[in-house]
Amino acid sequence: MESMDLLAPEEIARIERENAGGLPASAILEIFRPRGVRLSEATFRKYVQAGLLPRSRRVGRKGKHQGSHGLYPVEAVRRINVIKKMMAEGHTLEDIKRSYVFHSNNIDQLERDLEGVLDGFQEELGDRAFGGEHRRTLEAQLATLRQRAQDLVRDVARLGSAVTARADETIRSQ
Repeated sequence: MESMDLLAPEEIARIERENAGGLPASAILEIFRPRGVRLSEATFRKYVQAGLLPRSRRVGRKGKHQGSHGLYPVEAVRRINVIKKMMAEGHTLEDIKRSYVFHSNNIDQLERDLEGVLDGFQEELGDRAFGGEHRRTLEAQLATLRQRAQDLVRDVARLGSAVTARADETIRSQ
């Protein structure tokens, strides 16, 4: 069995703090390489395609005609750590896809998408000339929607945790 040194929780927290805007795939691979964690670009892409890791977003480079590059949400580091730990414990990718890790990725994406939509509304609201009372009404509706979105994401995560806890127990007992 190969020797690998997974990231400790405090290391993950530091990486997430320092890279809140996201990381390119190459930087994520470099985080794990010195630790003996086998992770190639092809495997990384396979995890993304399987829905175990979040998709990248395109970010333009500064300067004329510099193109863009993909940045992955920093939680991909935490996910890879969990995936590699589960695999070291003998779980297959199918087991992992049935676990909360898979659903957590989708829940995180839902949260990012809802925030993006609501932030877009906030920006539009700031750019338009609405009368005082109408503006206050729209701002109140937006605040209510933000709270409902947070509640929805929390409730979906709670349900996912409850549903997959049983599946995770089944996986462990096999």
